Amino acid sequence: MSDLLPRTPRSDAQDNRRRILEAARAVFADDGLKVPMREIARRAGVGPATLYRHFPTKEALALEAFRDQFHACHALVEEALADPDPWRGFRLLFERICELHARDRGFTAAFLSAYPVAVDFAAEREFALASVAELTLRAKRTGRLRDDFAVDDLILMLTAHSGIEAKSTAVRLKASRRFAALAIRAFEADPDPSP
Repeated sequence: MSDLLPRTPRSDAQDNRRRILEAARAVFADDGLKVPMREIARRAGVGPATLYRHFPTKEALALEAFRDQFHACHALVEEALADPDPWRGFRLLFERICELHARDRGFTAAFLSAYPVAVDFAAEREFALASVAELTLRAKRTGRLRDDFAVDDLILMLTAHSGIEAKSTAVRLKASRRFAALAIRAFEADPDPSP
């Protein structure tokens, strides 16, 4: 009978899995997807056997790290839509997406390039675009977002944001915050003089 019940992983196994995913996200962001699995295990503080027990292939590990990134983006969009002040929700969404991209350092692009059919990215992209379009419409109604703003403008700014290069995460995040502040001023109908 006990074989039929779902088993909850032990707390140490859950901790190992969490550490492996944290290490993988950091390594993939810093060094790309070509980093050896042994290096990820070393940085996570686990043995290779433990890593392979949780993630039998690098694709499985990268997919799980990517799903976390996916869920983070999804949560940011939902949080922005739920904000009772659409302009604040719009600003916070842009700031947080920029921060996520600054920490990501191209992991998402590398993942989609290496494993193009691993996830249904089209469905998620449609959700994001429809949600941002709805948020944009609401923010325009407040009079704070420029009337001529289009979702393509946001995509253009995020593409420009991906060009931020810095050796350290701290410097990259500082530049990202400055970029986001300047972009938000450009989006605003009547911008505040100090970003």
